[in-house]
Amino acid sequence: MENAVTNAIRVVALGNDGDGMAQTPQGRIFVPGTVPGDEILLAAQNGTHGTLDRIVVPGADRVDAPCHLFGACGGCRLQDMALPALLEWKTGRVTETLQRAGFDPIPAPQAHQVSPHGRRRVDLAFRRVEKQIVLGLHRRRGDVIDMSECTLLDPTLFALLPPLRAMLHSLPAVRAGGDIQINLLDSGPDLLITMDGTPDANDRRILAQFGKKHGIPRISLQGRPPETLALTGPVFHHFDDVRVVPPPGAFLQPARAGEAFIKSAVLAGLPRKGLKAGIIELYAGCGTLSFSLAEHAKVHAYEGDRAALACLKQASGGTRVLPALRDLNRQPVMATDLAKAAAVVLDPPHAGAGAQIAQIAAGRPPCVIYVSCNPAAMLRDLTPLRDAGYRLASVTVIDQFLWSAEVESVCVLTLPGASRRNRR
Repeated sequence: MENAVTNAIRVVALGNDGDGMAQTPQGRIFVPGTVPGDEILLAAQNGTHGTLDRIVVPGADRVDAPCHLFGACGGCRLQDMALPALLEWKTGRVTETLQRAGFDPIPAPQAHQVSPHGRRRVDLAFRRVEKQIVLGLHRRRGDVIDMSECTLLDPTLFALLPPLRAMLHSLPAVRAGGDIQINLLDSGPDLLITMDGTPDANDRRILAQFGKKHGIPRISLQGRPPETLALTGPVFHHFDDVRVVPPPGAFLQPARAGEAFIKSAVLAGLPRKGLKAGIIELYAGCGTLSFSLAEHAKVHAYEGDRAALACLKQASGGTRVLPALRDLNRQPVMATDLAKAAAVVLDPPHAGAGAQIAQIAAGRPPCVIYVSCNPAAMLRDLTPLRDAGYRLASVTVIDQFLWSAEVESVCVLTLPGASRRNRR
């Protein structure tokens, strides 16, 4: 044992992907399945990648994983780390990113974490294995692991999995397997399926019976556009008090509490005065933020996806939301228009805002509220705004992707000396 301890190395931090990071005589390595403070022995080392042999001394933040599938299922990477420590790490990632972007000072972040069993959106894979359907998430760089338990999913979604397996097994159009995306809307689960066969009338009958029995108003087939295979009731969801009809596979924040934290941070960042000039919202989607923003000012809401825009447009009657179709990477809203707004709110995709950022920096609207799910994209997007003179007014960190390396944040940026009457 003394020799083992002598050869042990200490995990000092987490890498951006959530793997433990340690220093060896050969240099820095990343070891999956470890947390900061662990004293570990390596089974093997290949370049910057290490394979864990065993943990000699556990770190102070190490806990027993709450799910028995942890380590096999690829859905959670950090269930062996205490949730408070995980939130602290994610907050540190956001703060470090803002420092790298050049912001100084950085306000103390507000940090929030959703509860387990709250995920209402999931993408699953299914495969025929012998005489059964395996349904779940992929092993890390491997096969599908059957989701026999889950600490993430909303109980309504998890309860759907056993009958879903049976239905997929009976479906003639499923040969080897496919994928299924489930959104838990206010009207019930909404299914978007990819399968390796062509569904016929019998498949549609099976799907319609399944939907009616289990309270699933719509089941669609992935395509461009998606095709509705079974419709057994009205499909709807609410953003605030506004009822929308999301298209199949629509973007939905993964946790209801996470959406509420984001919305609260965005609204808190709006200027107190001067909102008669209106708000420009970029990447509006189906209206996650639009209708809340419209309670404060007229909202020019831009969205590049036609199906999402149609949903937003249909629901916007009688509100102060003015939807417009715009591919913001190819045809960004121009600086002259952005300059007239009291605030610009944007929630770009994972890759970031691309060409739109240069127009925001040139237009210099007095307030920019930036929602991010990717620190790397946030660094690219916010650095030009910092160079344009923007300062951080507030930072909010939201952990709604529990036990993963993913982190959401809301940054409120203002221009010193610009439209002072609009600032808090």
